[in-house]
Amino acid sequence: MQLPIRRLLKKLVLPALDKCEYSWNNDWFSALLFAITMSQNVLLIDDDPDFRQRTKQSLQDAGFNVTEAEGENQAYEIARNKKFDLAIMNLILENSDSGFSLSHHFKQDYPKMPIVLLSSSMSEFGIEFSLESVAERSWINADTLLNKPIRSEQLLQAVRRLLPQ
Repeated sequence: MQLPIRRLLKKLVLPALDKCEYSWNNDWFSALLFAITMSQNVLLIDDDPDFRQRTKQSLQDAGFNVTEAEGENQAYEIARNKKFDLAIMNLILENSDSGFSLSHHFKQDYPKMPIVLLSSSMSEFGIEFSLESVAERSWINADTLLNKPIRSEQLLQAVRRLLPQ
């Protein structure tokens, strides 16, 4: 039974793995999981280029395809032309409410796409947001709300929880 699985993996999975420089090591199960994860596209929206670069690298290392946008308008344009499995966006982009506005529009246009909203408002301004009540969830329009600064492991945990395996 193992031989047909190896043939299938070599035919379907290895070409995708070659593109992402994955080490095969004859571990077919890890290769399969990696290939499944690689098909998941993440849109990362943040106006901080350093944060985007670090986060993109972390997500790519975990096996996700990542497309970056630095603001609300660019994110709209990119999302119109490509399907995303998840969006990660900063609360404050060009305007103080850009993240809220963008998440609201994304939930209208792509209702099944999970959204992770990142906010530094707690650490910078002492303003705390939450998704605990129905009222808050109705106007925040995000599946997860995380406070910045955020560790890569914490963000990856939230992404994996929201995306189907």
